[in-house]
Amino acid sequence: MSTAPEIPFETTLFVRDHCLCLHLQRAARALARRFDAALKPVGLTNGQFSLLMSLNRPQPPRMGEVASVLAMDSTTLTAAMKPLLRRALVEMRPDEKDRRSRRVALTDAGRALLAEALPIWRETHAEIDALLAGVGAGDGEPLRQTLRAIL
Repeated sequence: MSTAPEIPFETTLFVRDHCLCLHLQRAARALARRFDAALKPVGLTNGQFSLLMSLNRPQPPRMGEVASVLAMDSTTLTAAMKPLLRRALVEMRPDEKDRRSRRVALTDAGRALLAEALPIWRETHAEIDALLAGVGAGDGEPLRQTLRAIL
C-alpha cells in the first residue's frame, strides 16, 4: 500500500495549462522541427544553422563567446561542433593571445552553406511571423522581448 501523497488530477490539468516551462518547451520543439524540415535540403539542422550563424563575425570568436550567445555549456557546444568540424564547415585554432582558449571560424565551405541556408531561414521565419500576426502577436518582436526577459 502506497504512502505517497495523492495529487488530484485537476492539479495535473492546471500544471499542463499554466506551466510556462512546458509551453515554451513545446513551442521550442515545434519550431525546431519546422526549421529542421526547412533546412534539411541543405543538410543542416536548426541548431547547426544557429551555430554557423553565431560564427559569422569579423573576427573568429572564442568558444566561450559562442557558448554564451547560444546559451550552451562548453561540453554541449563542443559536441555540437563535431559534425561541423567533420564536414569542414568550421575550423578551430588556438587563441593567439591565450593558447588555452580556442577560436572557431567558418571555413569557405561553411560560409557558402550558410549563404545557401539563409534564404530558407528567412522564408521559414516569415511564415512563422505571419502565423504570429494571425493570432494577434504582431511580428514576433513582442514575443522575442518577452523571451529575452527570461534570460
